[in-house]
Amino acid sequence: MRFFLIAGEPSGDALGAALMAGLRQMHPDVEFTGVGGPLMQAEGMESQFPMDELSVMGLAEVLPKYRHLKRRIRECADAVLADPPDALITIDSPDFCLRVARLVKNASDIRTVHYVAPTVWAWRSKRAAKMAKVIDQVLALFPFEPPYMEAEGMRCDFVGHPVVAQQQATDAEVSAFRAEHGLQEDEKFLLVLPGSRLGEVGRLAPVFGAALDPVHARHPGLKVVLPAAGPVAARVEELTKDWPVQPIILDPRGKAKDAVQAQKRAAFSAAHLALAASGTVSLELAAAKTPMVIAYDMNWISRRLISRMLKIDTVTLVNIVSDTRTVPEFLGEACTPEAISEGLLTLLHDEAAMQAQLAAEAETMQRLGQGGEAPGLRAAKAVLDGLQ
Repeated sequence: MRFFLIAGEPSGDALGAALMAGLRQMHPDVEFTGVGGPLMQAEGMESQFPMDELSVMGLAEVLPKYRHLKRRIRECADAVLADPPDALITIDSPDFCLRVARLVKNASDIRTVHYVAPTVWAWRSKRAAKMAKVIDQVLALFPFEPPYMEAEGMRCDFVGHPVVAQQQATDAEVSAFRAEHGLQEDEKFLLVLPGSRLGEVGRLAPVFGAALDPVHARHPGLKVVLPAAGPVAARVEELTKDWPVQPIILDPRGKAKDAVQAQKRAAFSAAHLALAASGTVSLELAAAKTPMVIAYDMNWISRRLISRMLKIDTVTLVNIVSDTRTVPEFLGEACTPEAISEGLLTLLHDEAAMQAQLAAEAETMQRLGQGGEAPGLRAAKAVLDGLQ
């Protein structure tokens, strides 16, 4: 049994590696070819070319590499067609992956599987119909996604979200983290997460800093911890110099990856409350049982366009999955220091609101598959069942 897999970014590499491990658990003699990163390569794939070539975001970044990416699309499709696998499995990165799938489908009846359903429940619902022309089966991360895919004629299996399989901090790791940063065992602190890209950090850090002013005035002893992503660590240091309370910045530069991850896990688990940019980080906080306030803004044009296309009244995944609205969110024009600080202070002073959010986080994790089979194994079983 052999599969051709394509992943184009680190998150897809992690999904692909877990899926490959699950397939090998079911079929020890399985073989893999395709494109993947270090995690997929560790599972036995020899990547046709570096996955990093596909990790391109934004129109300005894609245009100079368009011809090269087009050649890579053709190269992948030709490799699939030259030696047909049992299935082509594409993982996220739809702009690249679905173009490969289209070329393969136009020339063969090779089964195509796409891992990660498009967010048609949030915006651009026509993407599912377009995908159905080239994809036979979809592996979904969220339990409410299958009906959207099935309505267009694709098989869709909910396989669980990878966040439920992420390692959580041990008590020893939390104690070591507190000792290292001068935090008492029962001392409350605020976790601040202004994003991992330069653009969003540049927009959000000044707003987040200003939002801390009223919080600091009411809670002068409340410390702030800020885990910085490597590419933006220097910018974070610069932007936080004028904050009313100097954050404890967790700088990953020059440190081993395992040590950085362990410190981040401990910070998430130990925090009393978090202020975070919108995104999958809300699920990581929920897995760590940390209440949160979500805030995000973008440039004026993107804000206007997306607000018109959105089909939902919240973008926070905890709210969506749990079918509650317990996580306060301040988006676009509402992403102001005054609104954010009020949201933080409300949670700090309202134990019932805190408990309601914790209950929603627990419900979210349960609905995403926590306590069941690992998502990678569930995905493998779904792929094999689809072949039958």
